[in-house]
Amino acid sequence: MRKILLILFFIVNLFALEQDFLSPTDAIKFNFEKKDNKLIVDLVLAKDIYLYDEKLKISIIKPSVLDITKELSVQKPEMYHEFIVHFNGLRIDIPHELLISKFGKTLYTIEAQYQGCSTNGLCYAPMTSTVELNLGSGTLENNNQVPMFSNINKDDLSESDLITNSLRDGNIFIVLLTFFGFGLLLSFTPCIFPMIPILSSIIVKAGAKEKLSSKKGFLLSFVYVLSMSLAYTIAGVLAGLFGSNLQVALQNPYVLSVFAFVFVLLAFSMFGYFKLELPQSLQNKINKSSEGKEKQGFVGIAIMGFLSALIVGPCVAAPLAGALIYIGQTGDAILGGLALFVLSFGMGIPLLLIGLGAGKYMPKPGEWMDSISKIFGLLMLGIAIYMLDRVLDPSLIMYAWAILMLVSALYIQVYKHIIVRLISVLLLLYGALVFVGASSGATNVLNPLVKFTSSSSVLGVNNEIKFTYIKNIKELDAAIKNSSKPIMLDFYADWCISCKELENFTFQDERVKKILINDFLLLKADVTKNNADDKALQKRFNIVGPPGLIFWDRNKKEIKSAKIVGYKSADDFLKTLNKVK
Repeated sequence: MRKILLILFFIVNLFALEQDFLSPTDAIKFNFEKKDNKLIVDLVLAKDIYLYDEKLKISIIKPSVLDITKELSVQKPEMYHEFIVHFNGLRIDIPHELLISKFGKTLYTIEAQYQGCSTNGLCYAPMTSTVELNLGSGTLENNNQVPMFSNINKDDLSESDLITNSLRDGNIFIVLLTFFGFGLLLSFTPCIFPMIPILSSIIVKAGAKEKLSSKKGFLLSFVYVLSMSLAYTIAGVLAGLFGSNLQVALQNPYVLSVFAFVFVLLAFSMFGYFKLELPQSLQNKINKSSEGKEKQGFVGIAIMGFLSALIVGPCVAAPLAGALIYIGQTGDAILGGLALFVLSFGMGIPLLLIGLGAGKYMPKPGEWMDSISKIFGLLMLGIAIYMLDRVLDPSLIMYAWAILMLVSALYIQVYKHIIVRLISVLLLLYGALVFVGASSGATNVLNPLVKFTSSSSVLGVNNEIKFTYIKNIKELDAAIKNSSKPIMLDFYADWCISCKELENFTFQDERVKKILINDFLLLKADVTKNNADDKALQKRFNIVGPPGLIFWDRNKKEIKSAKIVGYKSADDFLKTLNKVK
């Protein structure tokens, strides 16, 4: 498996090199030139390179900060893939008279900000160039061209941008160790939870056939986690290099429905109705070796681990976003891919611990193991409902959960153990509550009685958060232009579990709700379909996938340091809101 991983990294990196991407300073050559009574800003673009018009900004930063972009004459841009861009370079004149009219004859520091992309799919990091112009002596000094992040105060960067910057500037060993730590933290998020019963059911099934040692349990888990990490890495590198996220592409109703059906089949297989095995032709090939049966099991586990990573748990968080942005801006598939690999392997550490402990605590094969297999069959049905939650109406999902809990309660009643009987009673009671909640219109299985307990519902007060949906950049710009309040833009998708966490927990906190309703214009971009408009909106803000929250202040200025990627608790989210409003 290690050899396969190295080969894949080599192929991906080789493919990236074949694209012949230029370095930022070769793609965009920048120069300041003093001629007659004007300062000339000259941007020369290599072939197939273009600049975003909206990212172009010319400012005086000394003796005082002043944006003068709109007072300068700039060549007319053109449309390209829903963006307004410049393809043929730019030559911008800054008359001395304009500068003198602002602050008189003094020492000026002029700053140019810009960002370019290649038509082959690579976008460069925002750049900044500065020059000192002394109108008293007529001299130019300190002409430079550097990535913008190196000039910006770290307080002005979002969490994902800081992580991107650390990849660019940090020691490789420290970077990889840090990403492993990120992975450990992410292992406690809902993205990884569905994989626990999946792997556990695999181990239980293996333990039902033979006594499972700690070594064998760990090896089964290791194959699963390694395959999961490989999937995250390949999908991430491809998303960074080509801007097309394989995980997002797989979150469509057809794929999710098929995968949910697979889990239903797995459930009935664990109930003992039939066996799910690899195709006979593949079994025959594997069985030619002396360890055929064992290899056959490992192949099935590897396939399940690979697919689970792509379809079951595609959660976006700041570390993942930072790595993807880094790959997209630099084309460095090796470091970016390694960061993604150690991140996803860190996420899998709890799964390895499950496998390691299985051999020690797993009961011996027999009737007891058959009972455990059937209980895991019920869990597989729960995973199927979890998958369909991204496809079906929330009210139907509520009824599905209620029915599963009620059926499970009756099913496990046959077992006489006191703890099992207690679990059965709890499932019966909670299933009944979920059924009542579904009948009342509730859509959150973790809070089924919200319609009866919410103060606003009880008193008949309309206290719901209302978003204005925007479909494209044009609608977004219009909404920002017409707003007199701070603005929050929420990137959402039906298949995004963290998006629903934000909706059901963070946004429903009374403190958060009060601020959002009273102080903000709330915009939402539903990127479920991942169409051209969705991609253009996400590309504008370097959002690699939902959830993502973008903020503007009352002066319609984007607050980049407030950008949120992934789930935030109500307490953490309040800190951002208080900084923005």
